[in-house]
Amino acid sequence: MSLLKTAAAAALVLGASAATAQSVPTSGATVIVPAYGQVTAPNDQAVATFAIEEQDKDKSAAASRVNQKMKQGLEILKKEDPQAQLKTQGYYTYPVYPEEPPRPMTSPQKPRVPTAWRVGQYVQLTTTSLGGLPKTVSSAQKILTLNGIHFGLSPAATRKLEDQRIAATYKNLNERIASIANAMGRPLGDAQLDTIDFEGSGNYARGEVAAAAPMMARSFAKDAAQEVAEPSFEPGETTLDMRVVGKVKFK
Repeated sequence: MSLLKTAAAAALVLGASAATAQSVPTSGATVIVPAYGQVTAPNDQAVATFAIEEQDKDKSAAASRVNQKMKQGLEILKKEDPQAQLKTQGYYTYPVYPEEPPRPMTSPQKPRVPTAWRVGQYVQLTTTSLGGLPKTVSSAQKILTLNGIHFGLSPAATRKLEDQRIAATYKNLNERIASIANAMGRPLGDAQLDTIDFEGSGNYARGEVAAAAPMMARSFAKDAAQEVAEPSFEPGETTLDMRVVGKVKFK
């Protein structure tokens, strides 16, 4: 067989193979289609944690100062942001012991005697008044210490964003089904969406970011008359995503 005939025969074989591959029947086929949606919105809520701590040889004296100054701090927060939600938490009292050099194991162990007591308390402020937040924090810092702040979405904004997230995910699912039908050489009308499984047969949604546990405040009470410059904050934005799996049957 000549080289030309051999090449022609090979071309016929390849052509037949391609035709066979393209003619794989898809009637009654079931296709699993994953899709994704993502939406972003500016944060509209802040959760700030304030703290107060006192240390004294007299435990009662330390506790009394903490109670008094926390009360003053709460009054400031309520005055500066009447709509904010406040929650006191994390009241603690523990002894402070002197540092001692290590003793030999054979030496008798004497009971440790505390030289002072450390008392503290936290309060959490949740607000959507982001414009007035710097002034609120500055005023509170005359008495309290800002222990941490976290920006996120309010429940109302989250519900609104949830509608957009579902719509974006469902749109992506339809776009993928159309692309798959086109790749199979089938009209979109032959595809029937049999099942829609949001979260894709499992919990694919990202959990809310857990607020970090407040660290122990080591700053002591400030002079109530001392002015504190207003801090600067950038609330940022939050992105929510979703996964959906669709089960599609072709006629």
